[in-house]
Amino acid sequence: MSLALTRLLQLASPALPVGAYTYSQGLEWVVESRLVHDQATAGQWIGGLLEEGIGCFEAPLTACLQRAWIAADLGEVTRLNDDFLASRESSELRAETLQMGYSLRRLLHDLDDFTVPPALDALPETAFPTGWALAAAAWQIPLADSLAAYLWSWCENQVLAALKAVPLGQTAGQRALLQLGGRIPAIVQRALVLPEAEWSNFAPGLALASSLHETQYSRLFRS
Repeated sequence: MSLALTRLLQLASPALPVGAYTYSQGLEWVVESRLVHDQATAGQWIGGLLEEGIGCFEAPLTACLQRAWIAADLGEVTRLNDDFLASRESSELRAETLQMGYSLRRLLHDLDDFTVPPALDALPETAFPTGWALAAAAWQIPLADSLAAYLWSWCENQVLAALKAVPLGQTAGQRALLQLGGRIPAIVQRALVLPEAEWSNFAPGLALASSLHETQYSRLFRS
């Protein structure tokens, strides 16, 4: 048992007060359009985004952010933070990461024995992965472990959104998490070595779903 493990569990917990549960990242719209309507289609949608979107861009970028915080390379932190914000393809997706990043930064300020570096506060806008990577670096969480937890948290939030929106039963949700969780180790290993020239957030389905969600008549989620 290590302190880093308990800190990682805290960072990845749904109880982390950053508001992740209020977002579906377009999933609510694909449910409304009946593209997702059961466990199988929910797994296909979430798994596709995990492999081709989150895993090929957000994951390697978050890993590089943690490396940059460890190395105190503040210029690299700023560049990666700006790159992530520029990659958000709808106003909802951008507002989501900014709200969660702001909430995490405020939480880190309020935690005992956590020193927030001036570089974080100097950022005009903080993306959520930037704050997450800082916390993981400060708590000396191994990079592969923090990245796996980051991806797990994303999957868990997507499945929880599907439970409410489809809706799915609790057992179906756990089956989906088993399948998604089994894919995370390979995605982490790829993300840790993926050259930046090969990063890609090409996910037109997500961009369209998120954009269309902005005018969806009846909504449970903010994105």
